[in-house]
Amino acid sequence: MNFCDKLGKAMTRNQSLLSVELAPNPQIWPQHLGGWEEAHVHIWELEEWLQWLIVETADLVCAYTLTFEFYRALGASGLGLLRQILATIPHHIPVILDAQHSDSHTSRIFAQMIFKVWQVDAVTLNPYIGQDGVTPFLIYPDKAVFILCATDNSSTAMLQEYPSHQSPFYLNLVEQAKTWGIAEQLGLEVAGSAEVFARIRAISPERLILADDISLEPTELKAFLKAGLTSNADGLIISTPDDLLGCESPRNAIRLLQNDINQIIADMNQGNPTCSVWFPNVCLLQEHPHKDLILQLYDIGCIQFGDFVQASGATFPYYIDLRTIISHPQVFEQVLKAYANILQTLTFDLIAGIPYGSLPTATGLGLRLNYPMIFPRKEVQAHGSRRLVEGKFRNGDTVVLIDDVLITGKSVLESIEKLQSVGLMVKDVVVLIDLKEDVNQKIERQDYQAHAVLKFSEIAETLYKAGRLDSAQFDIW
Repeated sequence: MNFCDKLGKAMTRNQSLLSVELAPNPQIWPQHLGGWEEAHVHIWELEEWLQWLIVETADLVCAYTLTFEFYRALGASGLGLLRQILATIPHHIPVILDAQHSDSHTSRIFAQMIFKVWQVDAVTLNPYIGQDGVTPFLIYPDKAVFILCATDNSSTAMLQEYPSHQSPFYLNLVEQAKTWGIAEQLGLEVAGSAEVFARIRAISPERLILADDISLEPTELKAFLKAGLTSNADGLIISTPDDLLGCESPRNAIRLLQNDINQIIADMNQGNPTCSVWFPNVCLLQEHPHKDLILQLYDIGCIQFGDFVQASGATFPYYIDLRTIISHPQVFEQVLKAYANILQTLTFDLIAGIPYGSLPTATGLGLRLNYPMIFPRKEVQAHGSRRLVEGKFRNGDTVVLIDDVLITGKSVLESIEKLQSVGLMVKDVVVLIDLKEDVNQKIERQDYQAHAVLKFSEIAETLYKAGRLDSAQFDIW
């Protein structure tokens, strides 16, 4: 079960968006334990207190957060305490390690330790680790990461707001982080005003946000929820304020906050057809199964809208360039998976890619599905073997042809002709994006079956629902 599924089940089971911090934080632990310098003496009492918090709150939360630095500061005994607390947390509740890891040189071994040995479900990372440092954490498909994007520390304001309030650094950071991983694996860690949450939500409507340091004042809490929730009234994990954990009855305080949040969301949902997936007896919107992939393709610039001059001289309201996918391994992995789901339903002997844009995809599919790959040359060389089709094949082999975008069908039909000229058989063509359904029908009239992962009309509709397109852009389709 991946992180998002596990989180969704916990939200539904406990009707909660709240996360509780489990850490030996001297600001909230019982007073009789003394100060930090006495923590080693009271390590077993700290363990009992943290285990008691779990018992008190296990039916009130959607996740637990463990702040790594508190445990590490206690040395070997602190790391032992961490392992004990991890073993105590019920398996059905997701665990987020708040590490804000920032060293790219240790990313691979740290990811292996926390995900394989400690079995946590998600981790927070510092953005300055960069994409190279984040990638080792994303190779675990059932795990997730949260990129620190904004804090409420007043001394960081001049950095976060640079160079201007209209175009602050933290929004540029969010835009960059979105290209590092898919929505179900990469979320954002945010603290700040309702305005900060609203601006981040506006440019990342599909991302999960780990929210810190929220205000309990009713008006501010309502404004925060309105700004941070998605159109489905979800998309937030809300860290419980430390004050509630240090009070006499954390359970009662957390339950009151849970009820306040749920009531505000219920009020917001009245008359709204888009409703929370974790409230009982509510509707579920039909979302495209490849929604995350569509949004990722848009975010990395493979799909753009505007006025673009084509090679023919005509002006189109869109531009598609899928060649940059290979520079984004997490997106490329999703593309290969989508293709593979179709190919696994077909019968063929060889995979063929159309030069040049589809060759990386065909290669990846050959490796993923363990099929030989060939390709028809775009032009025949005047020297060497002068092959029309590269690769090893036999007369009568059946080929599935891979292309990226189906526009006019010209390159597809030309490639089929080359393959058939050397004795190969083509029955199926699989593309990522079908721009015009009439082209699909044109190919099928030639007795070939065309399969598309995405139709452009589906892409436009998904981007419109996610707020990426305005009504004028969407009306074109």
